[in-house]
Amino acid sequence: MPEIIVLVDEKDNPIGYEEKLAAHRDGGKLHRAFSIFIFNSKGEALLQLRSKAKHHFQSLWSNPCCSHPIKGEKLEAAVHRKLKQELGFDTPLNETFSFVYKATDQKSGLTEHEFDHVFVGQYDRDPKPNPGEVDDWKWVTITDLQKDLDKNPAKYTPSRGRETKNCQRVRRSNL
Repeated sequence: MPEIIVLVDEKDNPIGYEEKLAAHRDGGKLHRAFSIFIFNSKGEALLQLRSKAKHHFQSLWSNPCCSHPIKGEKLEAAVHRKLKQELGFDTPLNETFSFVYKATDQKSGLTEHEFDHVFVGQYDRDPKPNPGEVDDWKWVTITDLQKDLDKNPAKYTPSRGRETKNCQRVRRSNL
């Protein structure tokens, strides 16, 4: 069954609904989304290698979980649903900031045009990822991640560098 996601204006006010894949075609329609960042008590960030089976940005390193609330679903419920679905665990999450971004995947032609709500949480065990969503995962220090983002940006999904820097700043005050 196709997922129906929430189309929004530049202030995150709902303006309609669209099937998820259709919302990413033809330059993308602005829609509500979320990104989750997980840190352990050592301050390391959890990363996932997106599955080859994903529609867009396949086989790129990214933050642990990105998705969309579906029609009628509260944002808070959606973040916990997807974290459990993709990585096999749940943990308390704090919304830290939001922003609008747009990025086109040259391979698929699909475009992310999102009002992205960014959540941060802490977890100290290894995830149990869903192989249909995640090909690999790792814990990395922010220093090592930033060096690799600077050296190899093509290995990562768009905007993850900016989100990671912002999350590191707010992590200290929200966990």
